[in-house]
Amino acid sequence: MATPPQPEDPGPEPSTRDETGGADGTNTVAVDWSTLPDAVRNRLAELGADAVGSLPPVDIPQMVRPVARFAPSKRARLGGSAIIAGLRDVVGFRTAVVQWCRENKPAALDLGGNDPVSVAAAAVLLGEESAVHYLELVTRRASDTSLRAERDTAVARLQKAEAELARVQALLDESAGAVDRVRAEAEAEVERLRKRLRDQGVKLREAKDTAETAQAAVDRVRTECAAQVAALTEQRDRERDRVETERGRAERAEADADIARQSAREARQADEVRLALLVDTLDGAVTGLRRELALGGGGPRPADLVRGATAAQGVVGRVEDPAALDRLLALPSVHLVVDGYNVTKTGYAELSLADQRDRLVRQLASLAARTSAEVTLVFDGAGVVAVPVAAPRGVRVLFSDPGVLADDVIKALVTAEPEGRPVVVVTSDRAVADAVRRRGAHPVPSAVLLARLGRI
Repeated sequence: MATPPQPEDPGPEPSTRDETGGADGTNTVAVDWSTLPDAVRNRLAELGADAVGSLPPVDIPQMVRPVARFAPSKRARLGGSAIIAGLRDVVGFRTAVVQWCRENKPAALDLGGNDPVSVAAAAVLLGEESAVHYLELVTRRASDTSLRAERDTAVARLQKAEAELARVQALLDESAGAVDRVRAEAEAEVERLRKRLRDQGVKLREAKDTAETAQAAVDRVRTECAAQVAALTEQRDRERDRVETERGRAERAEADADIARQSAREARQADEVRLALLVDTLDGAVTGLRRELALGGGGPRPADLVRGATAAQGVVGRVEDPAALDRLLALPSVHLVVDGYNVTKTGYAELSLADQRDRLVRQLASLAARTSAEVTLVFDGAGVVAVPVAAPRGVRVLFSDPGVLADDVIKALVTAEPEGRPVVVVTSDRAVADAVRRRGAHPVPSAVLLARLGRI
């Protein structure tokens, strides 16, 4: 059997002490666990990992209990730090591991083994005073092994460098001969190029003289061409000015003609619309008249023929209840014009302007679907960021242009209607109501329309 490694100064014999490091089981040797060699730490972690699977829970510290639930093959690798901390800090756990090793792996506690790492781990675990010396031996051997590996690596690198140096020297010798050959060829080529350069110099002087002669001719031709171009440019500019003048006149004439045609078309369309509305109104009036004649019998009454008195003419007045509004909306070809914000701020001013507009448009769309009235809704355009591109079917939504009031748009709508067509204007603005009344329209307060819309 080979002689086991011995530390330089082992101290007292381990057999003279308790294997756990003292009679009370405490470690009396000052071993710095944080500086243990990696091999010794791994060996201690393996012993602890093997033992922790068989120890009762009472002997396992709290920090090591999660490791006990790992698979045996993973305990030392994943829970090594916790096991080392438990062995270092918990005497009971360390004593339990020593006892488990005595019963299951007695060779792990053999201080006379051949493996310095196993011996050092056993000495640390048993708390032997010689543990420090064994650890120094393991550290020194690990350092020697590292130094030998570094030496072998350096020798290998040196041998590789020497081989590379020999190869480079061979290439250098080969390159030196090639350089000499290239130098000779280059000198011959330089001499040939010098001779060719002298010949080219003679030809270059001849070409320069020819070029100077040609340049003089070109300058002369360029001067003549510049004079001709200037003359042609001046003539072209005169022609362009004349054409632009004629074109401007033609464009102005065309624009005037387009404006005249557009004005005539718009006037004709307005006349046609007014005529159509007037015809519809007259048709409705004739129909109503025929119905009244059929119901009331024919011929005038005696009181209608009394002389010296004239019957009172009907005067347009304000509509004060939803029933009267329904009678107006039942008239043939009636046009309902609504002052938008006047109605919304009367009925639901707590909403935002956009929500006010949307709500009134939906309600008027329902009213238009239930009646035959033409509905036009007018809003002030000031402050409106985005004007809706479409309105519900049956409702015309208008926004006044910048600088124009919705009141003026309503008055213009009433004025644009043909005389005789029934027009109903919903507004609580007294000035607007009086103005449309003078134009023959029927003013209706906003509250009356809101009451009517509330029944939809």
